[in-house]
Amino acid sequence: MRSAKWRIAAVLAAVTSAMLFYFGTGLRPAPWCTWLAPLPVLLLAPRVGARTAFAAAFAAWLGGETPMWGYFLNTLRIPPPVAMIVIVGSALLFGLVVVAARALALRGHLLMAAGVVPAAWVALEYVMSVTTPNGAWWSLAYTQAGVLPVLQTASAAGPWGITFLVMGVPAAAAALLAPGAAGRLRVAVASTAILAVALTYGAWQLRTPDGVQPDKVALLATDRLIHPEPVTTPAAGELIARYVTRIAALAEGGARVVVLPEKTFVSDGKSLPLLATPLSHLAAEHHIDIIAGLILIQGGDKRNAALDFPADGGRPVYYFKRHLVPGLEHKFATGKENAFVPGSERHWAIAICFDMDFPALVRGYRRGGATVVFVPAWDFGRDAWLHSRMAITRGVENGLTVVRAARQGVLTVSDPHGRVLAEAPTGGASLVSVTSDLPRRAVPTLYTTFGDWLAWTCILLLLAGSAGLLITAITSRRRSGVHEPSVPQVGEAGPHGGDRTSGPVSL
Repeated sequence: MRSAKWRIAAVLAAVTSAMLFYFGTGLRPAPWCTWLAPLPVLLLAPRVGARTAFAAAFAAWLGGETPMWGYFLNTLRIPPPVAMIVIVGSALLFGLVVVAARALALRGHLLMAAGVVPAAWVALEYVMSVTTPNGAWWSLAYTQAGVLPVLQTASAAGPWGITFLVMGVPAAAAALLAPGAAGRLRVAVASTAILAVALTYGAWQLRTPDGVQPDKVALLATDRLIHPEPVTTPAAGELIARYVTRIAALAEGGARVVVLPEKTFVSDGKSLPLLATPLSHLAAEHHIDIIAGLILIQGGDKRNAALDFPADGGRPVYYFKRHLVPGLEHKFATGKENAFVPGSERHWAIAICFDMDFPALVRGYRRGGATVVFVPAWDFGRDAWLHSRMAITRGVENGLTVVRAARQGVLTVSDPHGRVLAEAPTGGASLVSVTSDLPRRAVPTLYTTFGDWLAWTCILLLLAGSAGLLITAITSRRRSGVHEPSVPQVGEAGPHGGDRTSGPVSL
């Protein structure tokens, strides 16, 4: 009977966590669900056997990530084996993390049980960001992009700080409610202090709005031509003419910089003047910078390029995308250099779409003096919110203004604290534009200065904690000369008879 009860509890915990992960992660997450999602399986773990705890956690993560299958396979066109590794592999790792927290809680190490969950997940996210071609795409931090006090944590510790909070709070709650263990006061004090410091810091960062400077930016896009169009075609010529007319109107309205989307046109060296000549003349006439995205074929290389046509009428500035989307852009040559808008004293930087998924690239721009990043982009419709918020998070990490013009997405301008100053969805054949004043300055951040210090701290603490527990276990066994007793099972008799079902149940 007791075994059946815990089986039902395990199923309920897995289903509840899966539902919360379903709504708390993905392409448009509900942020409060993310904080609660790990809690049911973490509460269950010390009350059942290790295999049951692992199975419940594995099922919870796998069930919660079911919406991502279609996005990975149909939208991003990720090969099925790779999608399997990402989704099933992360579920396996989540199960192992929950089992580790269970083991520590059962041994009375409540503070370590509360800390291992966020530390392990931060370490996992960081390792994936630097070892895979997807950067920091796979992070829980973006689930809190709309919660500004929490988002400010990124300026101190990068996305890893937000992940630590999101996973740490439910882990601490589970440790406080673990059965029959001492040390709850330390967990309560430590977790409350960390959360209070983070939220106080976030509120302090947001205490005053950023002032604006005279420069105004405009973003302009249309989804009329979904696929990149060769500039030699009549359709491209018509679109260029429409862009010229609208850009002139935006310039008359005071725009200093106009940003167009990624990969709108296709050109080679011979046909490039069909695009460059009208935009260069327009830029010089109105004394504005125009940044346009296109596929540029030169010398046998195909590149994803952003060209800045400068306000002084000088030669265009070329930026080539430095991080290419795996699979979709495998035929493109990779860019190697940063690029800045001429005359901005290296304060206005240029990047393209997927580049903004890589914290190191944006941090490098900030260390080089950038205060604004202009980003031509191209999303996939359904991921418009998520991908725009990744870019906004990069801005908060480094105290930068982010100006992102995405077709099949949203046009967004965000300030150094992640506040959205202007936003509009693209769609249909009409031209959509937004304008915004640029914030007056960038904001110095700890993350720009110290980089991934929290991620490395988590990695080192995990290694040190694992080594310490291993040494303690070996020393203890040598002194006692006996093996540690196994976890009691349902119906197992204790040393003085009776049924030891008060301990964890193995199912």
